[in-house]
Amino acid sequence: MSKRIKLYQVDAFTDKLFKGNPAAVCILDQWIDEDLMQNIAAENNLSETAFVLKKNNRYEIRWFTPEAEVDLCGHATLATAHVLYEHFALDQSTIQFYSHRSGNLFVSQNDDTLSLDFPTDESEMVETPVDLIDAFGLKPIESYRGKTDYALMFPDQDFIEKCEPDFNILKRSNVRGVMITAPGKEVDFVSRFFAPGVGIDEDPVTGSAHTTLTRIWGMKLGKNVLRAKQLSKRGGQLICEYKGDRTIISGKAVTYLVGEIWV
Repeated sequence: MSKRIKLYQVDAFTDKLFKGNPAAVCILDQWIDEDLMQNIAAENNLSETAFVLKKNNRYEIRWFTPEAEVDLCGHATLATAHVLYEHFALDQSTIQFYSHRSGNLFVSQNDDTLSLDFPTDESEMVETPVDLIDAFGLKPIESYRGKTDYALMFPDQDFIEKCEPDFNILKRSNVRGVMITAPGKEVDFVSRFFAPGVGIDEDPVTGSAHTTLTRIWGMKLGKNVLRAKQLSKRGGQLICEYKGDRTIISGKAVTYLVGEIWV
C-alpha cells in the first residue's frame, strides 16, 4: 500500500505567483528514509524540497536539492512557515524550527510578511580563486568566503544583470555556491546565486545567501537594515537586518499547489 504525503508548492519571497523562488514542502507524521527524501526532491526538480516533522513544541526540518541535502535553506523555510500558518491555521506568532545541520531557526509572522531568524554566516575576505575569475570573466573587487559559499563583489548592478557564468567551470571547481553582488540602483544591494555543484545552476531567490550578504553590505554601508533584490529571471525582494550573530530576512509567500505524493 502506498504512503501518502501531503505536498505544498509555494513561491517564496514574493506576493505574486510565478515570481520569487518555488519550494516544495512535505509535512510528515514520521521521518522517512533519507534516500526516499532525496528521490522525492529529485522528482520535484525544484531548487529545494523541505521535509518537516513536528516534535513537541518545535518543527524539525531538512532541505534537499535534486542532488544533495544542504545545511540551510531560507526560501524553503519561509515556504514551510507559510504552509503552517495558511494551511494548518497555526496560531502562534513565532515558529521554532530545528535543523540537525544548522541548529535553532525561527520564523515570525507580522500581517502577510514572514521573517526568518537565521545564524549569521561569518565570512572572511579572501583571494579570489582562479576558477571563479575564469567562470565570471572578470576579477571581482573583493571576495569573501563563508561557511560553504563564496561572495564576489562587483562594481555595478549592470554587470550582475548581464553576467553569463561558465557553468562548466563552476561545476569543476571545489566551490559549493557562489554569490555575485553589487550596489543596487533602487535597493541597497543586488545579487545572484549559482550552485551547479549541487544541481542548481541559478537559484531564483536565496535566503541563506543573505545571511552572508547582509553582514558584508551592512558593514560597508554603515547600516543594519537593508533592502535587497535578487536579479534572477523570476526575481525576489528581501528586507534584511543584521543583528550580530543572527540575521533577519523578511519576505512574503504565496501558495501555488496542494497535492499528494504516493510512495
